Amino acid sequence: MSAALAASALLLLAGCSGGATTEPAPAASASTAPQATASAASGECSYTASGQPAVDVTPPAESTERPTGTVKATLETSAGAIPMTLTGERTPCTVESFVSLAQQQYFSNTECHRLTTQGIFVLQCGDPTGTGRGGPGYRFADELDGSETYPAGTVAMANAGPGTNGSQFFLVYADSKLPPNYTVFGTMSPEGLQVVKNIAAAGAAGGSPDGAPATPVTITGVTIG
Repeated sequence: MSAALAASALLLLAGCSGGATTEPAPAASASTAPQATASAASGECSYTASGQPAVDVTPPAESTERPTGTVKATLETSAGAIPMTLTGERTPCTVESFVSLAQQQYFSNTECHRLTTQGIFVLQCGDPTGTGRGGPGYRFADELDGSETYPAGTVAMANAGPGTNGSQFFLVYADSKLPPNYTVFGTMSPEGLQVVKNIAAAGAAGGSPDGAPATPVTITGVTIG
């Protein structure tokens, strides 16, 4: 699979933030995708209702204090702990949503449903349904400046087009060429990156370059702070 095809696959399979069906998600274009709104500079975030939540959660309240600096988080997984540093100042809406979902136990006991081993190198998680289509019942805008790159250690949001962020995110375990369309909201620690590399070393199910991890990976919980 070429890098271009792999990048397209990430877009196609990220799913819609609110849906929870098993049908492949169509690629959304800039002209047709619903546009959620957010202003990182002003500290305003908008979480727009979208479909049924995979798990019953609520979006962050307007009164919630926005992140203003880095936020420490750890994915506790069946393969080992993955410590992360989240960029609350650069991507406050994304980090606010992730922290809120973690505190509501949205990610607890969910499987990372996708591993890619050719063209792009990511482990994708954050869908309680395990189908690649599940979301929290809301979506929010991208937080991009066009300079985004995806080296090993990157933590970024999966999406199905502009303004369709929900709960699914991906962990980059080797440098990957992707267009700057996916909000980068953190980095893994070297120890966490090694955990993901170990997962990737086992490959995807059936030897496919893109599929469920051959060794199932479960997020047992997320610790914030």
